[in-house]
Amino acid sequence: MKFNDELILLLKARYPIIYINTIEEDRVEYVIRKHIKANLNRSIYSWDFVDGYTNNPNNEGFAKRNPLQALELIERLTSETPALFLLKDFNRFLTDISISRKLKNVSRILKLQPKTIIIIGSDFQIPKELQDLITVLQFNLPLESEINQELTRLVNSLNLKIDQSLFESLTRACQGLSLERIRRVLSKIIATHKTIDENSIAILLSEKKQIISQTEILEYWSVNEKIGNIGGVDNLKDWLKKRKTSFSIQASNYGLPTPRGLLLIGIQGTGKSLTAKAIATEWQLPLLKLDVGRLFGGIVGESESRLRQTIDVAETLSPCILWIDEIDKAFSNNDSKGDSGTSNRVLATFISWLSEKTKPVFVVATANNVDLLPLEIIRKGRFDEIFFLDLPDKQEREEIFKIHIQEFRPNSWKLFDYRKLAQLSESFSGAEIRQSIIEAMYLAFDQQREFTTDDICLALKELIPLAQLENSQTLKLQSWASSGRIRLASSKRISIN
Repeated sequence: MKFNDELILLLKARYPIIYINTIEEDRVEYVIRKHIKANLNRSIYSWDFVDGYTNNPNNEGFAKRNPLQALELIERLTSETPALFLLKDFNRFLTDISISRKLKNVSRILKLQPKTIIIIGSDFQIPKELQDLITVLQFNLPLESEINQELTRLVNSLNLKIDQSLFESLTRACQGLSLERIRRVLSKIIATHKTIDENSIAILLSEKKQIISQTEILEYWSVNEKIGNIGGVDNLKDWLKKRKTSFSIQASNYGLPTPRGLLLIGIQGTGKSLTAKAIATEWQLPLLKLDVGRLFGGIVGESESRLRQTIDVAETLSPCILWIDEIDKAFSNNDSKGDSGTSNRVLATFISWLSEKTKPVFVVATANNVDLLPLEIIRKGRFDEIFFLDLPDKQEREEIFKIHIQEFRPNSWKLFDYRKLAQLSESFSGAEIRQSIIEAMYLAFDQQREFTTDDICLALKELIPLAQLENSQTLKLQSWASSGRIRLASSKRISIN
């Protein structure tokens, strides 16, 4: 049900006290006045701690700096006068015993008369003794249609011409910001660049970064990785490219559900984290990384609260990518017995959100050890797809060498013998291949010359890949992936030595 319809329904049903949780005080007051005037014949009295009651000449300034007196006005009005009392930041005074008692007394009047108290605040804290009296109503940030309307108004007022694809990108970038904040940022863009173009998206995303910096759990990642920078994994690349425009208005009009998430399981260094960064770049969405270590707090109930806060922030900033690195360590089966059930409760909250979320938050989770993953996460339906990233084969290793050497030497990368390098790098991951190139560069730099294929070959012989050090774990992962219970990121067949 829409906010407007739900509010009118609660008022008609004579709910005595409604608490609206929002950071957009002016916008919610505007919406209330607009719909009360259209649907109900009620006088509106607006109060705040500094100015008292305003917008009403008979009570101008009444109850200034006196929240208890603000409630007394309700008793002064005649019983036949339909009224709505907007009390701003009144939630700050609910813990006061005199305010709490007065609300209980006044609520008896409100149930019998066409009067309602609406508390507007952004701090979701209601004392237990008042929870039965107060009904909470969430006032969400602007919808896509409201953002479109505001952007259209601005573009028309400035006589700007913006193509449809840029307009959609701007709309997505604005989602998660309050209407007032959107106006401020767009004013800043116009004042700085005199127009709105592709560069405006980066400024809008940086504004979202300001919101994320206020929490210690999520980290905003500025990335420029591309899917083309990932060697091999052709099946995974194809899957991602097909969903590149899935957050667009055309996809929504088509009736296409937004993708929910992706679980990447594989050997360390095979590009799982790189993929998360590349998705954010290709889809032009902000990337939020969840710090698992900070998620679990020492106080009972704190971890669950932190996860809910993480979910709220991610949904506020949607559409976005939520990156959970090494999720197997966060929800390890082995650790759940010694933490008073905290891991199980956090896992239950997380899985419930994964299954039921409606906001466009695309979750990218990575894992190295499938044995530590709870079955609830692996089960179909939690993520859109689960991919296994294996060690690259010879052809993929050639491609990975080319990608990295071209990055380091864009003018001379064709001089290297990639077939020879791929032959000598059996069992090397993509990260280890990159490290071998860096080792070769250090060797050549020390001798004050340019590095060559032979330098990389020498580095490959000196480096011992992790797959050889943990051969049993690697074989176990490959055997599990070849059983058909997971989709392969690469079209090549898994070879189990």
